[in-house]
Amino acid sequence: MKQAEGVMTLAEMKEFASFGAATQRYIRRSLDIGLDRDDALARWSRDVVEAASIRAQARHYQMLTVLRDNVPEDSGLDSVEPFLAPLITLAAFDLGQGRLTSFGAYRFLYERLVGAEVRPWLPSAFCAAAALPHLHPELRRKLLQSISEAAATASGWSARQPAFFPYWVEKVDSSGALPA
Repeated sequence: MKQAEGVMTLAEMKEFASFGAATQRYIRRSLDIGLDRDDALARWSRDVVEAASIRAQARHYQMLTVLRDNVPEDSGLDSVEPFLAPLITLAAFDLGQGRLTSFGAYRFLYERLVGAEVRPWLPSAFCAAAALPHLHPELRRKLLQSISEAAATASGWSARQPAFFPYWVEKVDSSGALPA
């Protein structure tokens, strides 16, 4: 069992490493905000524009508590709207930031923000958010083309919680020079 967990964690690390630098940075920042890990504003803002973006993201991410508490246990239509509408709104915000440029990056982030139980709902929320008119047509095209047929039509989803949660790592001086 432990070996399988290690293999899955390594696969999650490899998936994260496959994302571009801007996507990795946005995922780490989002996890800091959504999981209340650190002072995201102090850590991630490089200028006033980014500080405003982080504040807006923190306001939107207040919905996460409601989402985590209301993930539907079945696909009955009566339980979909109260959950899916806020999930689409949150996804629309994140996709509108332009840093999550594929379904894989979106899924990676949201599995960690909400939990494994959100997996069945991610394709529909992603497609709805990616098709909204606030996104540039080229970004809409890129996003919608990034979801595979297998992801869009899956008949089942893993209940295994993610194990790897990327975190800020301080840069290390690799020049070999020793501090004075």
